[in-house]
Amino acid sequence: MADVRQKLLIVEDDLGLQKQLKWSYEDFEVFCASNRDEAMTLLRSETPDVVTLDLGLPPDPDGVSEGFALLDEMLKVKPDTKVIVASGHGARESALRAISAGAWDFYHKPVEIDELHLIVKRAFHVRNLELQNALLQQPDSSGELLLGTILTAAPEMVKVARTIQRIAPADVSVMLLGASGTGKELLARGLHNASGRRDKPFVAINCGAIPENLLESELFGHEKGAFTGAIKTTEGKIELADGGTLFLDEVGDIPLALQVKLLRFLQERTIERIGGRKAIRVDVRVVCATHRNLNKMIIDQTFRDDLYYRLAEVNVNIPNLAARTGDAILLAKHFVSRFAREMNPSIKGMSTGALTAIDAWKWPGNVRELENRIKRAVIMAEGKFVTADDLDFGDDDEGDLLLNLKSAREASDRKAIKRAISRTEGNISSAAKLLGISRPTLYDLLKQYDLQV
Repeated sequence: MADVRQKLLIVEDDLGLQKQLKWSYEDFEVFCASNRDEAMTLLRSETPDVVTLDLGLPPDPDGVSEGFALLDEMLKVKPDTKVIVASGHGARESALRAISAGAWDFYHKPVEIDELHLIVKRAFHVRNLELQNALLQQPDSSGELLLGTILTAAPEMVKVARTIQRIAPADVSVMLLGASGTGKELLARGLHNASGRRDKPFVAINCGAIPENLLESELFGHEKGAFTGAIKTTEGKIELADGGTLFLDEVGDIPLALQVKLLRFLQERTIERIGGRKAIRVDVRVVCATHRNLNKMIIDQTFRDDLYYRLAEVNVNIPNLAARTGDAILLAKHFVSRFAREMNPSIKGMSTGALTAIDAWKWPGNVRELENRIKRAVIMAEGKFVTADDLDFGDDDEGDLLLNLKSAREASDRKAIKRAISRTEGNISSAAKLLGISRPTLYDLLKQYDLQV
């Protein structure tokens, strides 16, 4: 599995001190450089968030000129890097100059490992806060968007988005694990858009939605005449994704025989179309998703372990909607606004009872269920606000809806009022008597629930 720890670059020409520092930073993925060229190569390839930089580097180990030149070059290439500089040469003057030049902090030599460790941890903490703030403040009129695709306010999803943003530049294969309807394809698109392949194709295929006898052709393509009905040469999804990202949704549904061919492609990065003999080189990044337990499938020998390790260099677990703090309400408001514009402009929002019911529901179908239920409620709503009744959760014998008194009372009141008015053919006085309340009370309830007579 790929290392997804935060990256620290140590620029130090003393090899003994290099090893000592590297050993002390076991919480981070550490890279070491002894000179300016090595440091810039690692900065560009590994994009570390924090750098410790000894200003006394060759060819000026007794001075600071090379260290300051490297500091300037680093901040031009990656200005958000937290560079912590060190020097024993004119420490006060060097510290002032380094901070003025954009360094994040300064420490004096000789190095106190524990003290430097605290400075480094604080730098990572500040950088993490900056990344989280940047994710939450990406501009979009519809709400808080992560990776340009995921609307959320939940810390659980912010963590997922941060992981994806961190691994996006690294050209590793990624496995997105989560239940159906949690937004795996949206996250895959977000990963593609945050990567260096963003200007190339993003090609998605749902491996579970295509019959086994057609899936090979869909993935690898076929030559004209390769089988009955192959009237022309057709490129497969893998070939169409050349240079970009291939998203294999429900990868756990790929049959064993085809898993072998997919593994060979991942090893050799070449394909052969069905009926073809020419090896075609393809450069793609593979992102997969599944709701199935692949570890169990490996034990049951229905999924190859060697293919799994090729596909899952990094695993990302996506929480269910019920586990995303506050997201059900946020997304419900977003969907009501969207569907009201498209289908029922008279809808102005949701009642308190509806919001309470949404927050209590376990959402077994996740975001997809929420979107479909809100869409139906907006279409069916009779008043200006979507109510708990419009959401049609129904009677839940298995406890999917954790009822509270407020939402239960509203749903019961609405049903009783509708029946009474229907039975009395709209006569408010008769309906009030039937309900056992006064006319003013009935009028208040009609207004509260926005019911039309």
